[in-house]
Amino acid sequence: MDLDYTERNVRETPAPRRRKRPVNSIRPSPANHAPPLARRAARRQTRLYRALLLIALVVGGGTSGYALLEDWDLLDALYMTVITMATVGYAETRPLSDSGRVFTMGLIVASISIAGYAISTIISFIVEGEFYRALRERHMDQRIARLTDHVILCGGGRTGRPIASELHQTHTPFVVIEQDPAVIDEIRQHGDILYLQGDATQDDTLHLAGIARARGLIAALGDDKDNVFIVLTARSLNPRLRIVARASDDANLSKLIKAGANEVVSPNLIGGLRMASVMLRPAIVTFLDQMLRVPDQTLRVEEIHVARVPTLAGKTLGEADVAGRTGMIVLAIQPAQGGYRFNPGPDTPLQAGDILIVIGTPEQIARLHVVMSDE
Repeated sequence: MDLDYTERNVRETPAPRRRKRPVNSIRPSPANHAPPLARRAARRQTRLYRALLLIALVVGGGTSGYALLEDWDLLDALYMTVITMATVGYAETRPLSDSGRVFTMGLIVASISIAGYAISTIISFIVEGEFYRALRERHMDQRIARLTDHVILCGGGRTGRPIASELHQTHTPFVVIEQDPAVIDEIRQHGDILYLQGDATQDDTLHLAGIARARGLIAALGDDKDNVFIVLTARSLNPRLRIVARASDDANLSKLIKAGANEVVSPNLIGGLRMASVMLRPAIVTFLDQMLRVPDQTLRVEEIHVARVPTLAGKTLGEADVAGRTGMIVLAIQPAQGGYRFNPGPDTPLQAGDILIVIGTPEQIARLHVVMSDE
């Protein structure tokens, strides 16, 4: 959808006279924007809390009633209330007055009614999986709260699923934000993946995903307007964030850049180039595909920042012996001043601002950090 066309329509069409809406009604709230399954789960949790609250009120009311009517101490009053609600048939703590007996009959009737409601609610909560889901999501929130230097993936649909799979295979810490529970279930089939079920366009959701601690964000929703909104929000919340956005319409590429995205990817453009490469360079495409699908090995073209491995700076490529120590292949070096040195020789010097372009696995990269830190 061309955003310029939409903007022209808004400017050229006279606005009808109507009452001005409040600012907070421009975008739907997270609760109203939640998917149906999430709303049903929230309602079931509300019923559970209501049942527990009713039980607490009956216990409190019964204890207070016996204490006031019979002039008992709190322990005796609480004990009498509990055995009355449980209908276990124990003897009365002390002889009851007529008013106490009437109160007890009322307490029994109220207890039976509330107990039936509470038991059915609790059983429904457990049987329908809400109890375990609540525990899982609580554990998930705790793990997300511990994330640092991670990537936030907004959208787990057709574009987001392969992104999540690649991030998972390369051991990159990340969290997925997705509204549709069915999509979340599909993503979780790829492995132990952190996720948030919510609206990625909402500030609160991005805060829960740890945007202040993140190193990057991928806006992969299907609607360009939503991606623009996410980019604007994310850039305001974390100015140092690296943002990559999807553009369904090529006309919106520049708008996403202006909104704050570092890079914009068009699936149509990438798909077209891929088809042309398969036609013109089939051997190279097959080689790259096979490299990405090596069994039991995650082989990728990776980048290593020399500044993050300080002991590399000041050495030559031969002295560093990256290939010999780790098994990685150095394809090129990107100097700090720009450009590339392809197929660098052993005498090539390494400086703090350089980036090594290598073929290797995440384990080999981790080994490089360990080996160089031991020097």
